Amino acid sequence: MGFLVSPPVAFLIYIPLVLLILWAGRQLAGPAEESPRKSETYGSGEEAPNYMAAPGYRPFFLVALFFAILHLGMLVLGLSDFSHTSAIYIAGLAIGLVALLLG
Repeated sequence: MGFLVSPPVAFLIYIPLVLLILWAGRQLAGPAEESPRKSETYGSGEEAPNYMAAPGYRPFFLVALFFAILHLGMLVLGLSDFSHTSAIYIAGLAIGLVALLLG
């Protein structure tokens, strides 16, 4: 009975099962009718914006770098012993984060 959960056998069982579910779903959906409303962008009932929200990736990389410095810094700090060296490390981490925020 354990051979049913081996990956090749499970794959061969699940593919026809998925195709059967897909066929049943298409039968329940009914015939498709083309309309201009179906090709519009859905914005939860609101009009889609015509402008770019954030041009380029620069804002994303600033936020990603902020969280990378913060999380990796806290990981290093959490694995260290609480000594004078860790206080210096916290100060350096704070200076780096302030420089990143201001700059």
